[in-house]
Amino acid sequence: MSTATKDRFFPVKSILVSQPEPKDITNSPYHKLADKYNIKIDFRQFIKVDPIDAKEFRKQKIDILKHTAVIFTSRNAVDHFFRICKASKIEMPPEMKYFCISEQTANYLQKYIVVRKRKVFVGERTAQDILDVIKKHKNEKYLFPCSNIRKDDIPSFMNDNGYNFTEAIIYKTVAADLSDLDDVLYDVIAFFSPSGINSLFVNFPEFKQNKTRIAVFGPTTAKAAVDAGLILDIEAPLPNAPSMTGALELYIKKANGLK
Repeated sequence: MSTATKDRFFPVKSILVSQPEPKDITNSPYHKLADKYNIKIDFRQFIKVDPIDAKEFRKQKIDILKHTAVIFTSRNAVDHFFRICKASKIEMPPEMKYFCISEQTANYLQKYIVVRKRKVFVGERTAQDILDVIKKHKNEKYLFPCSNIRKDDIPSFMNDNGYNFTEAIIYKTVAADLSDLDDVLYDVIAFFSPSGINSLFVNFPEFKQNKTRIAVFGPTTAKAAVDAGLILDIEAPLPNAPSMTGALELYIKKANGLK
């Protein structure tokens, strides 16, 4: 939690989460938080994904089949990569290797390939985890399908260490239309990416923070918020609160005068 917020512990009655509403809302930690503290929690996705069509992809002059391995960091990347392949009439060879950031992403590959017949390598959860796996396969020709907005960790590592590496932009992350919100008068707004911060000001260029508390997840989101002139009130992950809901609960207890 930012030291600049010691005088900003106003009671919390409403929270806007800049993500889609969980499919299983009744078992969501946000639902439990709202029920426990009698707080209104709304969900609204601040960003959206726009596909890049095959014609636009060809302008990047990338030959997918000249690569021997693909790095996937999200299900969006999986979907749009195979969409491009289908539109370009490209069939992935059986010997292609797939490096997935998590077990969840690896399992999602089954939508497009028979995983048990392919060479799939999986990280624990983070980019560093999958880079540790990639270090054992330095001689591959890597393709990294990604958005126009992405973290620098994987490209920087690959380029700095001399890997044969190609970055392929296959979709764009852009601000969603939030005009239906009318305003953003919530006690807390929770952000999870720099793109979400950008979307706030694209949709509400005259936004004034005033007593609205800003919650952020991750250092890159925190930096984007500060760069945008926002005061950070709630930051996650914390040693005693690894999740956004955990960090929110710590703040709510203090702001609402609860034990």
